[in-house]
Formats: sequence, C-alpha cells, structure tokens
Amino acid sequence: QVQLVESGGSSVEPGGSLRLSCVATAASPVLSMENMAWYRGPPGQRELIAALGDDGRTRYDESVKGRFTISGDTAKHVVWLQMNNLTPEDTGVYYCNANGRQSLTQRFDMYGRGTQVTVSS
Repeated sequence: QVQLVESGGSSVEPGGSLRLSCVATAASPVLSMENMAWYRGPPGQRELIAALGDDGRTRYDESVKGRFTISGDTAKHVVWLQMNNLTPEDTGVYYCNANGRQSLTQRFDMYGRGTQVTVSS
C-alpha cells in the first residue's frame, strides 16, 4: 500500500510563493512509480495542476503555466511543486497523487490527505 504525505501548504498574500512537498512510502517496494502529480479540489472535483512522469516529462494546467514548476524524482518517490506569483484563484486543498505498478498484476493510484493553500490579502 502506497501512502503519500504532503506538506508546505500555508496562507500567503497575492504575489507570494509556496513550495509544496510530497513523499510516497510503501510497506513493500513498488515495481514502478510511473507518475506523480498535484491535484486541487475535493474528491470527485479534482483538477490536475501539474504532473511528472518517470520519463521526466511534465504537464501543467493552462492556468498555472509559467508560474508553477513541478520537479522531483519518481524513482525516489518525491515530488515538489514550486508555486510563484500566487493569486486568490489558486486557493484550495492540494493533493499529491502517485500511480504505477505495485507488481506485474497490481496497479496503484493513490492520493494523500492534502495540504491547504490560501491566497488572500
């Protein structure tokens, strides 16, 4: 079972910056960690903010391009989200997501508990 722990959420003023961190742990070694990503919003309404593949490729929501940067190492099970020039529209709970293969026959797709980001003056 893969577990994800996020940190770094806080309250900032518009124009400020935050850096979110996510670490994935597993009771037993996973076969492959294919993608790690950041989502925003409650279950059922989550939107993809940024994603990092095991090939190093990144994807971003249009609303954060040029302001947010995802980085990390899927093989080491860590991912960060550098958030610059924050606006009130960035407010929300940010969830780390990881997916891949636990074994040849079992996949996983897990979320952490989330970290709150609030942008207001």
